[in-house]
Amino acid sequence: MTTAKQRETALDLFRAGLAAADPYRLLKEYTRLEGRKMSCESLGSRVEWELPALDSDGRLIVVGAGKGAASLAKAVEESLGDRIKSGRIVVKHDHGLPLERIVVEEGGHPLPDPAGLAGTSRLLEELEGTRPDDRVIFLLTGGGSALLVAPAEGLNLEHKIETTRHLLHCGATIQEMNTLRKHLSAVKGGRLLERIAPARSMTFIISDVVGDDLASIGSGPTAPDPSTFSDCLEILARYRLTEEVPGPVLQRLRDGAEGRISETPKPGDPIFSEAQHLILASNRQTVEAARSRAQELGYEVEVFAYDMEGSTHEKARAFTARLAELAGRRVVLLAGGETTLVVKGSGKGGRNQEFALVAAREMEGHEGLFLLSAGTDGTDGPTDAAGAFADETTFDRARSRGLDPLAYLANNDAYHLFEPLGDLLKTGPTGTNVMDLVVGLAE
Repeated sequence: MTTAKQRETALDLFRAGLAAADPYRLLKEYTRLEGRKMSCESLGSRVEWELPALDSDGRLIVVGAGKGAASLAKAVEESLGDRIKSGRIVVKHDHGLPLERIVVEEGGHPLPDPAGLAGTSRLLEELEGTRPDDRVIFLLTGGGSALLVAPAEGLNLEHKIETTRHLLHCGATIQEMNTLRKHLSAVKGGRLLERIAPARSMTFIISDVVGDDLASIGSGPTAPDPSTFSDCLEILARYRLTEEVPGPVLQRLRDGAEGRISETPKPGDPIFSEAQHLILASNRQTVEAARSRAQELGYEVEVFAYDMEGSTHEKARAFTARLAELAGRRVVLLAGGETTLVVKGSGKGGRNQEFALVAAREMEGHEGLFLLSAGTDGTDGPTDAAGAFADETTFDRARSRGLDPLAYLANNDAYHLFEPLGDLLKTGPTGTNVMDLVVGLAE
């Protein structure tokens, strides 16, 4: 086991970061309701909205998607109660909460599945027949891209699954993945607004992308989409996937690029005139909360990056190199963001576990270094772990059990290396999703 004191300190900082991005608390604290007027202020932005009168025919409908959508839905239910006419959200399997007025559907993530497809279909039924005096609240968190699944005309679920699998393994960025997703969907890239119209909408968002780009978070179901079918073809070519994706997918993208299929709604489209958006939380809040907690504990703190992205291996080496430079001081090194992992092996793991394993290799020969890399949603890749702990003894402890760390690394099998060492972090669903947090300790 890694040093108990360092482990508890890293966990303390991680929990502080999670608390700062708790969707339930944020929406409850930031929302004000005065008669029919609802207002909410967060991260320097403020929105105001008028709810339907209780004695009118106008309906308040709540829909949503994402790993943390249930936490937002719980806050909306408690704040608006019997004003809600109907509601339905789609969350990752086992990420639901007991709700009274909003139905919870569950689906697959990171790959969509039949349950998510059926849940999305029922969600869209909630929006049938909307009128100008109706109001729709849309709750969006990370994971919405896989969970809100409605294949575009001519495509089916298997086409979406196969394409998503290729994108997950090739090293594409989340923005590139979502560009493809938007153009293969009947609801992403602003198209959900076509279902909501003519009602007005308010989208509450927990951001899981660097830069908090509305068009990328959950593939922007209610946001303008500046990307194009031609961009999709360029992405496929860049990662040598043109001949790998299903034929109907490639045909749709080519038809779109040649103007035979209409584009996603673009900035300036009148459909967005009745749509408001508010980001409640992002990764930066998580990093800042961890920084404050570390300072309370008496540590000197340095932020390696608020927007860490790029190769998982390259960033892990750079982060650990900086941590080693800080050795001999009582320092916490923090990083937030989302790296990109190219999967070549057949093992089990995620970008955070692999980040920790690469860091463990770099820590060998150093003393007093410790690291936790974890996803704020509680799930790292297709595993039940949020991430993993590592220190300079990780490789030695693995070898003492007859495990070859480099072989596990080459096979993208960090999970099965950390599991017998007791160094996986398993939190269960956290109710939020604001990318990843890396905590490094130099004692």
